[in-house]
Amino acid sequence: MNAQPLSTVAKNLVLPIVERDHIQGPTDAPLALVEYGDYECPRCGAAYPIVKAVQEQLGDRLCFAFRNFPLMNAHPHSARAAEAAEAAGAQGGFWPMHDMLFENQGALEDRHFAKYARKLGLDADRLIADLTNATHTLRVREDIRSGARAGVNGTPTFFVNGVRYDGLLNEEALFTNLVANARMAPIN
Repeated sequence: MNAQPLSTVAKNLVLPIVERDHIQGPTDAPLALVEYGDYECPRCGAAYPIVKAVQEQLGDRLCFAFRNFPLMNAHPHSARAAEAAEAAGAQGGFWPMHDMLFENQGALEDRHFAKYARKLGLDADRLIADLTNATHTLRVREDIRSGARAGVNGTPTFFVNGVRYDGLLNEEALFTNLVANARMAPIN
């Protein structure tokens, strides 16, 4: 597949935040941040505490959604980790597993997923069965397709209120961009 010139690659998010997304914060918040991420990606691991800090700063003024975009050629455990997060989500534990995976990027194998599930009070046997049966593979692929349609080709890729954010990956820059692009009145 040939890379498209930048001028022809989409810079806006094709899919809006919808009920199928994993969301933290109110959907009607003036600020929306969508991340396409990979649990094994070191840059995503570095972005994880930045997103957490921005969420803390903005509180209910921010709606954050995470979408899976495993880079399987570069990160061999990334797709399985995304499926583990989705399997945890089926038990109501997406966000705790999301955090656990980013906080333990060097341990992303089935035995680790089972351990994390038990630690989070989830049914580890069900989670492993979901992985074995590829129960959530299509869900992960949907995220990948939506990212590809929006021009995502690496991780992490962020969209602020539907527009791709290509700025610096630090707390101050991301916060400033979010505030500058509020959907409603400016945030004070």
